[in-house]
Amino acid sequence: MPDADRQRPAGAAPRRLRDFGIALGHYPTGPENALTDVPGVRVGHTTLIQGDGPLVPGKGPVRTGVTAIVPSDNIFDQRVIANGFVLNGAGEVSGMTQLTEWGLLETPILLTNTMSVGKVSDATIKWMTRRHPGIGTDFDVLIPIVGECDDSFLNDAVGRHIRSEHVYRAIESATAGRVAEGSVGAGTGMITCDFKGGIGTSSRRVTIDEITYTLGTLVLTNFGVAKNLRIDGVPVGEVLEPDYRDVIKRMYSYGSIICVVATDAPMLPVQLGRVCKRASLGIGRSGSYAAHGSGEIVVGFSTANKVPRVAARMRTQIDVLLDTAMNGFYEAVVECTEEAIANALFQGGDMTGQSGHFAPGLPAARAAEIIKRARAAIVPT
Repeated sequence: MPDADRQRPAGAAPRRLRDFGIALGHYPTGPENALTDVPGVRVGHTTLIQGDGPLVPGKGPVRTGVTAIVPSDNIFDQRVIANGFVLNGAGEVSGMTQLTEWGLLETPILLTNTMSVGKVSDATIKWMTRRHPGIGTDFDVLIPIVGECDDSFLNDAVGRHIRSEHVYRAIESATAGRVAEGSVGAGTGMITCDFKGGIGTSSRRVTIDEITYTLGTLVLTNFGVAKNLRIDGVPVGEVLEPDYRDVIKRMYSYGSIICVVATDAPMLPVQLGRVCKRASLGIGRSGSYAAHGSGEIVVGFSTANKVPRVAARMRTQIDVLLDTAMNGFYEAVVECTEEAIANALFQGGDMTGQSGHFAPGLPAARAAEIIKRARAAIVPT
């Protein structure tokens, strides 16, 4: 099956929120304003787009993909501290039960569509065991971390078109630096507040005791209805929705969002769990109320400490922030989760999928103008 990795070409019109002169929040961003601003973290996509016309279950049309977040070069042998939070559980992150029990991450994090979780998990196991032959014999078996959202409005979800080579490519193509957003990778068929959503990312820098740390988020966003969309507190969706009533035809599949949080700040698992909880505030600011059929799930990790799988002694030492230093990270994760969702929308673009189902791209310039006018109307007292 042919695939396409779509990225905004050099010189193309600005699409991200800040390209329109809108800075969200108070904390400074990293150089790329992306999850990959956390040193060592890489992101890769495989995007699958094939066919048009009526849905033929098992054959297409296809609008889906895989996104890989690689925390470090050797995550299996040098595990990192991790945790997560489930705001609403109408979704799945396989492997999360063990992650929250142990407080450790030992595989890349993969994102895909709901019906492909098993195939992506299987492919990740194959990829890992080829590089670490002792898995299952010399060492424990593993459970990859695989998160999902439902892309069936645009994609032949029943066809489960993700293959092992697509997973391998997403992991092996993962790079630092700029992250492709919108309708790429796992985000290819996703919709947010009735507009084309997908992958979005953002980062913030927080200084504690003259040391500057980075925190970033990456979202696979697929929740909500147009009237509830807010950006920086402005009811953008409420303003736009009347002009899109004849365009928006989706009558089901109003979930979900997976948010991945990464930082190089040294944290305990319980502290990461508290950070992950605050990411849900950024999701709520954007228009989610965690609807019955919508899964809002957050996974977080810190690269600051490595926990070796094998060591000469049965103990290790880690660095950790005091709880009283955490407030900046709580505020930062809310900011960059909200901005990551906005970036996914600003980068989404129009997409037609199976059976002619259409997801309009957010009119970025108009949305930016609505936000700017609302800001201008605020008169300081």
